[in-house]
Amino acid sequence: MSIELNHTIVQAEDKKASARFLADILGLEVGPQYGPFIPVEIPNGVTLDYYEGDGDPLVSQHYAFMVSDGEFDAIFSRIKERGLTYWADPYHTRKNEINTNDGGRGLYWDDPNGHKLEIITKPYGAGDA
Repeated sequence: MSIELNHTIVQAEDKKASARFLADILGLEVGPQYGPFIPVEIPNGVTLDYYEGDGDPLVSQHYAFMVSDGEFDAIFSRIKERGLTYWADPYHTRKNEINTNDGGRGLYWDDPNGHKLEIITKPYGAGDA
């Protein structure tokens, strides 16, 4: 059996709202609650399982999604429609810009919990090949 990432847990203040936020932006569905988790399944079968935690403070995480050019356009459109701030870089210095790293396009935005979300159309280092 090959090793594959199956799921990761994403801590949230409001798991339902946070799962809905990601699903709506990426054009995905929110799955039914499973135990204490609300899952959002990514097309490669990995789920992000939203969880409200055990009272621990939220720690910002980073989640990057590889998308096609068409998906990038659709996601970018939804980000702009919602009036969300986005950046071309992970340090949030290039506000309301996209990047063209490695011959693709990419951008970053924050979810309601302060998690850093990213979409890219080319993997890092693709321009070096």
